Amino acid sequence: MNEWIAEVGTENAAYLATSTRTSVLAREYRPEDLGDGRIRYSKRALGASRELSEEEDGAISDDAEGLRVWIGDDAYELEEV
Repeated sequence: MNEWIAEVGTENAAYLATSTRTSVLAREYRPEDLGDGRIRYSKRALGASRELSEEEDGAISDDAEGLRVWIGDDAYELEEV
C-alpha cells in the first residue's frame, strides 16, 4: 500500500486533518495527523486531495519539483514510504 508523509508542522498537520475540505470525507479519503508535525496520505487520501483546486489549502501538486501539499503559499514535499 502506498503512503506519503510530509513534515508540515504541528499546527498545519492538525489543520489538514481536521479543517480542509477533505477532512469531512470518509476516513480512508482524508489525511491523517501522525503527530510531531507530520501528515500521512494514503493512496485514496492523496487522490481526494488532488481534486482540490490549487487555491484551496491541502491541494496537491506533482511537477518537476516533486509531489507537494500546499497550505497558503507554502509547499511541503511528500515522500513515499
